[in-house]
Amino acid sequence: MQLITTDQEWLEADGLGGFASGTAAGIRTRRYHALLLAALTPPTGRQVLVAALDAEIVAGDRSIPISAQRYAPGVVHPDGTSRIVRFACAPWPCWTYEVENGLRIEHSLFVPRGTPVTVLRWRLSAPAPGGLRLIVRPYLAARDYHSTQHENGAFRFDADTTGSAVRWHPYDGISAILASASGRYVHHPDWYRNFEYAEERARGLDFLEDLACPGHFELDLSSGDAVLILAADTAAARTVLARAAPADVAVALEAEERDRRGAWSNPLDRAADAYFVRRGDGTTIVAGYPWFTDWCRDTFIALRGLALATGRYADARQVLLAWARGVSEGMLPNRFPDAGGAPEFNAVDASLWFVVAAHELLQLDGSVPAGDRRVLEGAIDAILDGYCRGTRFGIRADRDGLLASGVPGVQLTWMDARIGDRVITPRIGKPVDVQALWLNALWAGARRRRHWKGRFATACASFQARFWNDATGTLYDVIDVDHVPGACDATIRPNALLAIGGLPLQILDGDRARRVVDTAEAMLWTPAGLRSLAPAEPGYRGQYGGGVDARDGAYHQGTAWPWLAGPFIEAWVRMRGGSPAVREEARARFLAPLLSHLDPAAGGHLPEVADGDPPHRPGGCPFQAWSLGEILRLDRTVLGPDPAPAVTGGVDALERLT
Repeated sequence: MQLITTDQEWLEADGLGGFASGTAAGIRTRRYHALLLAALTPPTGRQVLVAALDAEIVAGDRSIPISAQRYAPGVVHPDGTSRIVRFACAPWPCWTYEVENGLRIEHSLFVPRGTPVTVLRWRLSAPAPGGLRLIVRPYLAARDYHSTQHENGAFRFDADTTGSAVRWHPYDGISAILASASGRYVHHPDWYRNFEYAEERARGLDFLEDLACPGHFELDLSSGDAVLILAADTAAARTVLARAAPADVAVALEAEERDRRGAWSNPLDRAADAYFVRRGDGTTIVAGYPWFTDWCRDTFIALRGLALATGRYADARQVLLAWARGVSEGMLPNRFPDAGGAPEFNAVDASLWFVVAAHELLQLDGSVPAGDRRVLEGAIDAILDGYCRGTRFGIRADRDGLLASGVPGVQLTWMDARIGDRVITPRIGKPVDVQALWLNALWAGARRRRHWKGRFATACASFQARFWNDATGTLYDVIDVDHVPGACDATIRPNALLAIGGLPLQILDGDRARRVVDTAEAMLWTPAGLRSLAPAEPGYRGQYGGGVDARDGAYHQGTAWPWLAGPFIEAWVRMRGGSPAVREEARARFLAPLLSHLDPAAGGHLPEVADGDPPHRPGGCPFQAWSLGEILRLDRTVLGPDPAPAVTGGVDALERLT
């Protein structure tokens, strides 16, 4: 029998920022697990509307549950999980239940793209005696997706029914909920208390919730499929539900969605589609599910694999254009708050990742319209000009050509964990990864505007002269620490690899580059990605877990990151000449073990992080865009049949500009 656990998670995204998610075992372990989670102001304004349901088969006076919930203290009821004999995640989640005497029920659900709708279907796998009914009880949350609900007198159980349609509107300020079923609705309101979420408990957060059940649906299984469609009360959803009878709507939506998903034969490509979402009239990339929205840094690290490596140039262009108009004082916002408020300009590297991605798109796609090209090139120039003049948080091009940045109390690099007012890895000064990005951005700019050439040459020479640390066989992680000239941070971290791999321009080459890669392989590589800190360093934390402070304290202090496999493997291949044999060796030696950490229930997704210590248990956000993006970039370009040649720093790079 197939092993089915609550550690296996699935995701169905709607292209708006909303989604349905849960576990293969059917037992929810997160406050974010829900059947209908809608983004009312795409991709933000997320609300959990329908958290779960219970379903049971009724034959005469016998009732057989095919669902399960966990209640405090650790009680699972009913026992539907024990009847699961198979779970599949493609083309969407589908469970097969062994009911009794060989009778099997298939239960599937999918989320059609572009509308806050979830379609659920139950089907007998073989003809069965008449009189079989399905009782389905929906559990409503009607809350912000980061919170939990508890029994209260303000919840409105009232149901408006019209034919096969039901509408609930539990709270003002929360979307109403629509349901359309192939059977009748029976109103019978009640509270179900103390649902227990194991992952929230492990994260030190509120892990108990009360959910409201307004009634149940009685569906006939003997005469055909049983169907329940859930939706947020939006104009688009109402249009979908008004097409026809619920069963016919389900059939039509299923056919449309099956055709759409059929465009991708590879699970990695299908998974990639989940991260492209709408923002206003444009497109952006969600950093991860279930709790992240779109973050600039994550967006443009991920975009190179999710879109450029897979040939989705039109999507890449739309994402870049959506962000390009947000340049302010040379910076792009790192994120937009979930619920209004001013954008947050707190990243030195995010704008540089944009430059890299925009430059690559313009090199790869000769069909970019002239007007769009001007917008993207204008954004690149505005970022370079702004950084050279100086901008927020001490970001400025210094006299040595390198990029200085940072002020106390603000986290500007990708290592951005913070506990209260304490930044765990402040990295004030000139971080090595920021310099690699800065040089790549200057090189890209100089290919169009020659006045960047001299600044690039100065910065490149300074990098070569100042960052090498012969004592450790790698590069300093930060120089001019805290803006003190000559002060250096020799901590061994993975950031030096961006000077060799992961970016179009390879800044460091020769024996020094080989030593950096060898040091990273010996001290940082794990089958789940690269550790963020070498185990021998003070402060190393090999386990990512516990409450918020414990997790944030370990986030960049030893925790392994799958996305870092991209720069590392590309650097490893470059140091060995990049031949087909070398690429195949890298695929077998590094990429295959990393892919083995994929959860087969996740449908091609990768997690955000993993423990630095064996057995490298996955953790953090279970569906992370840049993890998947870098794996796709490796698979399709770096280790593919026709990889782009590296451009090395110094003389070679300058010759490319003449």
